[in-house]
Amino acid sequence: MVYGALCAHAHKFPLAYRALNLNLCRQHATRLHFHTRSLLLSHPFNFNHTATPFKPSLLRIRNSRLFSLSDGGSGGNGARGSGGSNGPNSGGSGGSNSGGGNEGHKWSLLSWYLALLEKYPVAVKALTSALLNLTGDLICQLAIDQVQSLDLKRTFVFTFLGFTLVGPTLHFWYLYLSKLVTLPGASGAFLRLVLDQFLFSPIFIGVFLATLVTLEGNPSQAVPKLKQEWFSAVQANWKLWIPFQFLNFRFVPQQFQVLAANVIALAWNVILSFKAHKEVLPK
Repeated sequence: MVYGALCAHAHKFPLAYRALNLNLCRQHATRLHFHTRSLLLSHPFNFNHTATPFKPSLLRIRNSRLFSLSDGGSGGNGARGSGGSNGPNSGGSGGSNSGGGNEGHKWSLLSWYLALLEKYPVAVKALTSALLNLTGDLICQLAIDQVQSLDLKRTFVFTFLGFTLVGPTLHFWYLYLSKLVTLPGASGAFLRLVLDQFLFSPIFIGVFLATLVTLEGNPSQAVPKLKQEWFSAVQANWKLWIPFQFLNFRFVPQQFQVLAANVIALAWNVILSFKAHKEVLPK
């Protein structure tokens, strides 16, 4: 009889067992979700040393401080976002009240720029170079030449060359250089530096000066301008760019090299504008 009773209720045991297991799984999943969320909040990731580069799309985890600002080219490293600190307890709830909003806004602009840079690399670099050429020429005219009134034609031509010549040429040159020299570390950076500064730069400076003089309406002055200013411009280029470009090629991913070079390019454009517009002395 007892055996019959047990058999009559035996089918209930698997159901009860499954219900118990389901309940336990739900409890563990809830604890795991809470623990993972707490870990993300207290330990923001640092993608600078990850083995796999992230795509440039902004990676967001709700209620966390996780950003990925790398663009999708070769060798890209992620950039840390709005937290602004490496410490395990930094960037917590107080960050959003004390300057966190400004930092988040800055990173949002940077992520927007990098997204455009990946989608339209040539156009973005061309516009950036044009803006830097425009600013460099204005600084040269106002601060160095100290003109009474701006030479708008000069500024337009200098800006136009930044858009049509400088930005696109540097984009394709750096891209080709990164594929041509594949050696890692300091040896690869040194070889890229030698090719950039002693092969590309002298040729490019000569082309730029000759094109500028021609577009300004003085094609007959192109050769005298090169004879007078080309080598001194190349020397100035070496003094400014060799130290920077070694660091640029050594530590900056290829897709960010033009962007990094733009920081120094503003100072270089002031020098180049000054030399390009010096009066050619008669022999």
